[in-house]
Amino acid sequence: MAKLVDRQETIPRAGAACKRAAEAVLGQRKGITVVLVGDAEIAELHERYLGVAGPTDVLSFPTGEIVVSADTAAREARARGSEPLHELVLYVVHGALHLDGFDDQSPTARRRMRAAERRILQSLGYGDVFGAGKTAAPGSRPGRGRGEPKRRGGTKRGRPPRKR
Repeated sequence: MAKLVDRQETIPRAGAACKRAAEAVLGQRKGITVVLVGDAEIAELHERYLGVAGPTDVLSFPTGEIVVSADTAAREARARGSEPLHELVLYVVHGALHLDGFDDQSPTARRRMRAAERRILQSLGYGDVFGAGKTAAPGSRPGRGRGEPKRRGGTKRGRPPRKR
């Protein structure tokens, strides 16, 4: 059963949905922790483990932690006209899929991962949260369509992050 640590105030009552999303991917696997944070905290982790300044949406660690930014989810959802909770759940699913061995580095692997995300999100009742045709939030990488969210994974031991 996944543990939940909620250190954000941006998306109220998000914990149960995020925990359920992680468990939809990883089942009752032991040692899984979903951590909901704001941009300041995820930016610090992003810099520490990946050497990249600024916030990101989700970081997955081989130790079983999935850290997601509620601030980023709210900002991206606002830009796309979708629900912040749905965006946050997408981030949890994405991070959990990385822990389950999915990769999104090659076009083929990316398509496989996106299909798994869609299937899981639909099974949870969220439908297709990718919102085809909607634009990315200000500050997002140019050319990154809704089906290509920016994600970075890493490790806590200072080893190179798992490429996605």
